[in-house]
Amino acid sequence: MSRFLNVLRSWLVMVSVIAAGNTLQSFRDHGFLSEKLYTGSPALVNGLQARTFGIWTLLSSVIRCLCAIDIRNQTLYYITLFTFFLALVHFLSEVFIYHTAALTIGVMAPLMVASFSILGMLIGLQYLEVEALSENKKKN
Repeated sequence: MSRFLNVLRSWLVMVSVIAAGNTLQSFRDHGFLSEKLYTGSPALVNGLQARTFGIWTLLSSVIRCLCAIDIRNQTLYYITLFTFFLALVHFLSEVFIYHTAALTIGVMAPLMVASFSILGMLIGLQYLEVEALSENKKKN
């Protein structure tokens, strides 16, 4: 496996662990969502919204961790890539469409993680294609 794919796998595990921590925080105290993320409309953040956010984050965490384990699984790879697109669109829409979030460090962090992850995974696709081609040549 290429060095890049190993780095990508480590990145996915790290992002997954951080997301799991955010999930716990969402269930423990929903105040952090209104203080760190949805600062534009903190009154809209309640326990139900925080738990829903937590479940969404947990699902993303599990998908990303599974992709790190089985990075050659093409379906899982694309689903994982899609989770980062969803996160990016979600936070951008909260900032620029709904105005429930501001461009604070709390929002910039997930925007940067999603952007870097999308870029890394798109580059990773090239490495996976090269590996698949070399595997096919070995078989023939």
